[in-house]
Amino acid sequence: MLSVEQLPPDTQLTTYDRSGLRTRMLHIGFGAFHRAHQAVCCDKLAQEAGSDWGYCEVNLNSGELIAALRAQSLQYTVTEMADDHLSTRVIGVITAALHAKSDGVNRVIDAMCQPDIAIVSMTVTEKGYCHSPATGELNLSHPSIQHDLAHPDEPISLPGFILAGIKRRRAWGLAPFSVMSCDNMPGNGHVTRNVIIQLAEQQDSDLARYIRQHLTFPSTMVDRIVPAMTADSLQKLSRRLGTCDPVAVECEPFFQWVIEDNFVNGRPEWEKAGAELVANVLPFEEMKLRMLNGSHSFLAYLGYLAGYEHISDCMHDNHFLNAARTLMLSEQAPTLQIHGVDLHAYANALIARYQNRAIKHRTDQIASDGTQKLPQRWLDSIRWHLNHGSRFDLLALGVAGWMRYVSGVDERGNPIAIKDPLKILLMQRVSDSDDGENRITALLTINTVFGHDLVHNSRFRARLSFFWQQLHQQGARATVAQLMTSY
Repeated sequence: MLSVEQLPPDTQLTTYDRSGLRTRMLHIGFGAFHRAHQAVCCDKLAQEAGSDWGYCEVNLNSGELIAALRAQSLQYTVTEMADDHLSTRVIGVITAALHAKSDGVNRVIDAMCQPDIAIVSMTVTEKGYCHSPATGELNLSHPSIQHDLAHPDEPISLPGFILAGIKRRRAWGLAPFSVMSCDNMPGNGHVTRNVIIQLAEQQDSDLARYIRQHLTFPSTMVDRIVPAMTADSLQKLSRRLGTCDPVAVECEPFFQWVIEDNFVNGRPEWEKAGAELVANVLPFEEMKLRMLNGSHSFLAYLGYLAGYEHISDCMHDNHFLNAARTLMLSEQAPTLQIHGVDLHAYANALIARYQNRAIKHRTDQIASDGTQKLPQRWLDSIRWHLNHGSRFDLLALGVAGWMRYVSGVDERGNPIAIKDPLKILLMQRVSDSDDGENRITALLTINTVFGHDLVHNSRFRARLSFFWQQLHQQGARATVAQLMTSY
């Protein structure tokens, strides 16, 4: 358990009056990223600008972190790491914490209905929205959505919980709140609005109409590299801090948060703590998703196959480093619609962040949930190149690397632990196909990922097949190295 008194003397402690905080935001998904990103921004705002905006944290599934947070007076530490330098601060902006399974569904819904709540936000990863990544539409056949349709007052899905909160709040005559996604999806506000309204339409068309008229769903772009905390990293951090903090998180110093300024019931002055408030987030989202997340996924799949455990390990291989930069500038940057940003400088900054030896960002962590990530990170860019007749070899190699990865065996014959919401379907497609063109077809016909067009595009199929064969014949390292000689 965290003992603030035992922390190193250079730790930045909470000096504001925590009793003056009001629970004005409820956040669903108390994971590592939220702890190192949005919560840090709001803590800085309380510390530096006297903000009284406090968080009620909610986890729908795992309850261990919530229990640990409660045990240490709703405080935890964030340590920024850059090579050999680290800086720790205590986060005290949390005012309440709930776990849906142990505290009960009604307590979470009631928490959304506290009069002060103005924003409900979330970081639940793409799969938590129960939608089709290829279309952005609610997946009505999703088991959690099926459950919530049958039991709307006892939800288990993210859309179901938020809809239940909206419904009860409306019935009690309370002001509406804004719903703010902080997950890595293009148009994440639009996706959130779609799935909640589409679920509402299945239950009550009048409620759906109310949501359209009275709630807002601001989009956001978030950026900070936050590795998943492991038992080993927690143990090492405890030795550095001189106290055990099971809720602790490590991250890089870089921080970016771009927010669509569209809030129905007020918001914190996040801009005073480093956030950017804009009218249109989409160009920033696309830049980050394609240049950063797209290159991250490339390094994750190809790097894992090549035997690299961390992103920083990939950066020691000049072929992988050059591939990441070339992917950003030659294949992703041309597809963007952003203006006034130096994309070469942005790419160089990303490479420098990837080279941070203190951040142990595992390739297999980034490789998880690929079916939810491919459409926005790679496939939309591939469609752009197909329409413009331009080169997309690194993107095609990335898709081939993903197919090789989800086939379940690495280049040394070891099993790969696939983590994906469509894992069962992926395993079926792999087991029902041989390790050649049939495998490519079997995976390309997962329409919720690839749509209906790419499987029939001969140019895309030809490049994909070429790199699939290269990976099998000479492995990931040699394939990346050979490709980079032609760029």
